[in-house]
Amino acid sequence: MRAGARRAATLTGAGIRRVRTLLGDIVWFACLLAATALLLGAVLVVLDANTRNALVAAVLRAADWADLGVFSRTAGVKQFSGDNAVVKNTVTNWGLGAVAWLVVGRVGRRILTPRS
Repeated sequence: MRAGARRAATLTGAGIRRVRTLLGDIVWFACLLAATALLLGAVLVVLDANTRNALVAAVLRAADWADLGVFSRTAGVKQFSGDNAVVKNTVTNWGLGAVAWLVVGRVGRRILTPRS
């Protein structure tokens, strides 16, 4: 193999590693944002925040999107009844959803990022 071709192959390999590292970081950041939205939403529900506030409404909408319906506060994995059922459902389901997003993000980043 000529020196120029060897150098081009090396540069291409380095470029691919950089792209894979960047993709891994993007996946991790997106999953971290989803987990953060769920946790902030749960805190706002626990604090009984004013849902007419634009910021509170935006966080709750983001959390409703991030729960993917699987960890919904109204029809999620675990449903409570009785006193404070809404708060219990929200904390349990959105907490589980946040953990799931963090696990998916770590696994996705590990798969995408090349080993040194």
